[in-house]
Amino acid sequence: MQTEHDLAAQSAENGAGDANTASPDAHVTDTMPALEQSLRAAELLAQEHHDAWLRAKADADNMRKRAQIDIANAHKYAVENFATELLSVRDSLEAALNDASSNIDNLRNGVTLTLRQLSAAFEKSSLQEINPVGEKFDPHKHQAISMIDSDAEPNTVVTVLQKGYQLHDRVVRPALVSVAKAKN
Repeated sequence: MQTEHDLAAQSAENGAGDANTASPDAHVTDTMPALEQSLRAAELLAQEHHDAWLRAKADADNMRKRAQIDIANAHKYAVENFATELLSVRDSLEAALNDASSNIDNLRNGVTLTLRQLSAAFEKSSLQEINPVGEKFDPHKHQAISMIDSDAEPNTVVTVLQKGYQLHDRVVRPALVSVAKAKN
């Protein structure tokens, strides 16, 4: 703030040294409304910024909540396409059970067709079979149930008791295998 002495000096410099010049006190009171207006303008600006910040915070919270709902739905409905593919397999199995004829050839053909439908559903969903006969034993993909004498190289899969499956690169179920023993 300017002192009265500074204000008087300033008005003398401006060439207002005549008798009509207002007193220094009048100049101070004239600047008070300008300061109050500046303060009000600054408060309004601060309020606008605060309101904008609150809106941005609310928008961020809403986006976070929407993202959580989207993630939950993605987990919940992740197998929807695979489930749709399996419906035709179920329909075929039910049709086979409802078939009153006792013709074994018809039943075999129906089961073969159903297996093809199931294999197609697995393929569309990138679910691949692990059938490692003759391959080297891999503990990441195979589970050894027994070791048997064989002419095959040691630690080679000789028989598969149950096929394994992998989804993309992740093993869903390891193959249950018998492995060739090392010869003594």
